[in-house]
Amino acid sequence: MVKYKQQIEEKKKMKKGTGVIKQILKEHFAGFWELHSGHFPKAYRSHIKETVEKTIRCGTRDLGFARYECLGCEGNPSPKFVYFTCKSRLCHRCGKKYTDDWSDKQQEMVFDVTHRHMVFTIPKELRNVFYHDRKKLNELSKQVAEVFQFHNYQKSKKRDFRSGIITVIHTFGRDLKFNPHIHALVTEGALDNQNEWVNNGYIPYEYLRKSWQKVVLDLLKKWFPSNQSVTDLINDLYKRYPNGFYVNAEKKITNAKGVARYIGRYLARPAIAEYRVDGYDGENVHYWYEDHRTGKRIDKRISVYRFIFEILQHIPPKHFRMVGRFGLYSRRSHRKARQILSLHSFMRSKQITWLLEKKRQKKTYRQRMMEAFEKDPFKCPCCHREMELVGIWHAGYGWIYHYMEESERDRRRKYGIGKPKKAG
Repeated sequence: MVKYKQQIEEKKKMKKGTGVIKQILKEHFAGFWELHSGHFPKAYRSHIKETVEKTIRCGTRDLGFARYECLGCEGNPSPKFVYFTCKSRLCHRCGKKYTDDWSDKQQEMVFDVTHRHMVFTIPKELRNVFYHDRKKLNELSKQVAEVFQFHNYQKSKKRDFRSGIITVIHTFGRDLKFNPHIHALVTEGALDNQNEWVNNGYIPYEYLRKSWQKVVLDLLKKWFPSNQSVTDLINDLYKRYPNGFYVNAEKKITNAKGVARYIGRYLARPAIAEYRVDGYDGENVHYWYEDHRTGKRIDKRISVYRFIFEILQHIPPKHFRMVGRFGLYSRRSHRKARQILSLHSFMRSKQITWLLEKKRQKKTYRQRMMEAFEKDPFKCPCCHREMELVGIWHAGYGWIYHYMEESERDRRRKYGIGKPKKAG
């Protein structure tokens, strides 16, 4: 009993950002899954279970490691192990790294023009449709692009305006409930068929809301063509939402770096940041969020199993496409559009850098560690030489590299010695 109380006190003292969510999963996921796995769509259960188990083992020997040693050092230092990570969207550490890498990469491909950030929401009456079939959200992303393309067509049928649209799918709100919506970043301008950049002006809220409502409900008809209850629901939703479905179109971003960073915020982050978890006592979780309407802090205390369900319901299916690129950002159009817009920027500012290709290299583990801690992780503490990679072990494949085997291969290659024959 005394030991149990001590464990509870330790959990209460656990600092924010110290892996509290991973700790919760480690202690309770097995019991939760045995009792409540049936609440998740059958098609996604195995992937959800696999994702959680990888997250729990992230950064441990269980997934694998690379081993570094300072060979021949007289100081006989301890080997350095770099443990493999899970690369899961559920994992806070891996999600942060993925987002940073992705944002850096996007700065090369985002046009340096003003963008508008918009959020296209789904009414609560339809959210269950997307809970059971997440892939339908990808079709919604395409329809977001259609809303803007049709607006361009109405502006001028002859000039064939084309905007750049990037969409990011989200399924959670600040309160962790299942609330699918699509973040869209749209260029405030378009290229015409003469390759001239034109500011295509303000898009009315009324148009955005009503056209969004129409494309969503048209998709519903397409998905359930012979279902009378769905037809009745569609008719009811037109009456219930006479002004269309809600679209938020407030945020304006003026440079490429800001656009890439803004998209990154919504790409791979988990449903809740760890600093918002204020307490965990082994049975209940206390977290908070800021209400986006009132700006006030709202505190919630829920059972640990309820908390696990609320974060796991947002794990996307395997190979799910979170980001969509349309119009000028599509693969077919992007390269040419970027060259034209770079030339426009050069003519406007006379800076030759706009005409040069900008390529960023992905940061290595060593570079990230040196930036974060100002210390080289592979520097021998005794002789200060760089440590050497001596082995790589993977959980699925075993030893995939060892320096002794590499040395033996080099020796055989040098002296023309064939492989030794197996006995028997």
